[in-house]
Amino acid sequence: MQIPSPFPGKLILASSSPRRAEILSSVGWPFEAVTAGIDESRQYGETPADYVQRLAREKAEAVASMRATGLVLGADTTVVVNDNLLGQPSDDDDARRMLCLLSGNWHDVLTGVALINIGGSTNVNYETTRVRFARMTDDEIDWYLSTGEANGKAGAYAIQGRAALFIEEIEGEYFNIVGLPIRLVYQMVHQVGPTNL
Repeated sequence: MQIPSPFPGKLILASSSPRRAEILSSVGWPFEAVTAGIDESRQYGETPADYVQRLAREKAEAVASMRATGLVLGADTTVVVNDNLLGQPSDDDDARRMLCLLSGNWHDVLTGVALINIGGSTNVNYETTRVRFARMTDDEIDWYLSTGEANGKAGAYAIQGRAALFIEEIEGEYFNIVGLPIRLVYQMVHQVGPTNL
């Protein structure tokens, strides 16, 4: 007897993030990745939750506009500490600033998720996970920056890498911190209705 797969079909991932691709691969979800080039500037007065949901939706819409059918997944992650929104650092000095803000503090990681069933419904939501960083010494920050791991990471760190040395506590979904709240995605896929995959 063949056991049916829990996945309705292949996803179109509107992202070039290797972390999101790794998460989908790790649970066995078939997908193809398509880069969605959009303006990621924050709009005036936009809350972090509104920001990540809008970007996730715009990424999914950009890729959906190039396809006739399919289920498109867009996602965007940001870090918020003491009302400071931390995206990807522009350089090492910016990464150092972010790590100094995170050091010894709790912060929130928010990931917006958008699913577009082309020709059908759209579902947008977000996940929040709280993370507490240990206090980092200047030498520890210098070492971490020297690894290059902070580059291209929201909040200038990768929890699945060397930054794990400095994580004291997590409240919420781990995979959200990596960049894709996979349980939320799974729930949302079953809410968008039948797909033409």
